[in-house]
Amino acid sequence: MIDPLILLAFLPASLALNLTPGADMTFCLAQGLRSGPRAAWAAGAGIALGALIHASLAGLGVAALIVAYPALLIVIRWVGVAYLLWLAFRALKTARTDMPQQGMAHPRPFREGLTVNLSNPKVILFVLAFIPQFIDPARPVLAQFMILGLAIGLGGLVINGLAGQLAGGIGRRLAGTGGFARWLNRISAGIFALLSLRLAVMEMK
Repeated sequence: MIDPLILLAFLPASLALNLTPGADMTFCLAQGLRSGPRAAWAAGAGIALGALIHASLAGLGVAALIVAYPALLIVIRWVGVAYLLWLAFRALKTARTDMPQQGMAHPRPFREGLTVNLSNPKVILFVLAFIPQFIDPARPVLAQFMILGLAIGLGGLVINGLAGQLAGGIGRRLAGTGGFARWLNRISAGIFALLSLRLAVMEMK
C-alpha cells in the first residue's frame, strides 16, 4: 500500500507537527482541565478521527472541490467560529460547583473534538499541502492518504491526550478549593472564545 521508506520519513515529520501547540492541543487541555483526563482522551480521539476523515476526503478527491470553490473554506471557517463560541457560552452557562467524578462517562468531548477538527480550515489546507508530498502515484492513492491520515491521527491522539491528562491531573488536585470548579468553566469558556477569535482572524495562505 505504501513504501516503508516513505512512511519512515513521514512519521517524524507528522510527530513534529503534532507537537506544535495549536487549536487541537488547546482544546484537549481545556477539556482535561474542565472535565478530567477521560474527557481529554475522548476529545483527542475525536480529533484523531477528524484527521483521518480529512485525509480520506482528500484521497477521494473532495479536496479538489475546495480548490475549485475557495468559498467553501470560508463557510467551514465560520461554522467553526460559531461552534467554538457556542462551547464558550455553554461553559459559562453550565458552570458547576463540583467537578465530575473520576471515571464518570462524559458524552460530548469526542463529538466536540471531532467537530472542532473538521471545522478548522487550516487542517484541510495542511492535508492538501503536506500529505501529497509523500504520495506515490504508482500505488493506490486513497489507501496511502488513509494510512498517512491514520498516522497523523494516532500521533495527535497520544500527544493531545497526554497534554489533556496532565491538565486534568492538575484540575483534580485543585478541585477541592472552594469555587474552583466554577473558575475552571470560566477558564474553559475563555479558551474556547480565544480559539474562535483566532479562527476568525487568521490568514488563509
